[in-house]
Amino acid sequence: MKKNNLFLISFLPALLYWYLEETQTVEIAIIGGLSLAILEIAFEKIFFKHIHSISKLNFVIILILGPISLIGKDGVWFKLQPFFTGIFLSSFLIFNLKRGKSLMLTMMKDMEKKVPMPEFIMEKIEYHLAFFLLINGIFMGYLAIYETTSTWAFFKSIGFYLVFLVFLVAEIFVIRKLFKKYMLEKMNFGEQY
Repeated sequence: MKKNNLFLISFLPALLYWYLEETQTVEIAIIGGLSLAILEIAFEKIFFKHIHSISKLNFVIILILGPISLIGKDGVWFKLQPFFTGIFLSSFLIFNLKRGKSLMLTMMKDMEKKVPMPEFIMEKIEYHLAFFLLINGIFMGYLAIYETTSTWAFFKSIGFYLVFLVFLVAEIFVIRKLFKKYMLEKMNFGEQY
């Protein structure tokens, strides 16, 4: 199994939860979602020999929110997992950027990859990603509380990738503009000396 197929596995807990909530009690839906989250981690470990940090974070959040949902007999807590993940990841990225540590640049250097553009542009991209994750997290919180489970499941799965695709296309235009400005400044600076 290829690592890029991992995103297909990540859909399963949300889709199973949606199906079970539609056809069973909230308790059964939550237990099914928790069970599939455990299986997702096991599959990742078996097939990829590694569990990604984001998978671990999501798993811990589901393990905390699942029992709260069971005690309260309300599935909204289970559905708030993307809200908490978005808030946490966004805060983590912004905190590190404010300290002068770019996660993206660190990862590229760790993988011994050449940084494809000036570091300040990479940092801007990371800031934009942090705000995207924050906005998406808040949006998912809204969906969990005020919208149907079907709507929530759509944006938890394929809808997220569609929205992220729109973000990436917009980010390409921003990068081009920043890079063009950088190159013009670099050319003007070279002419002065």
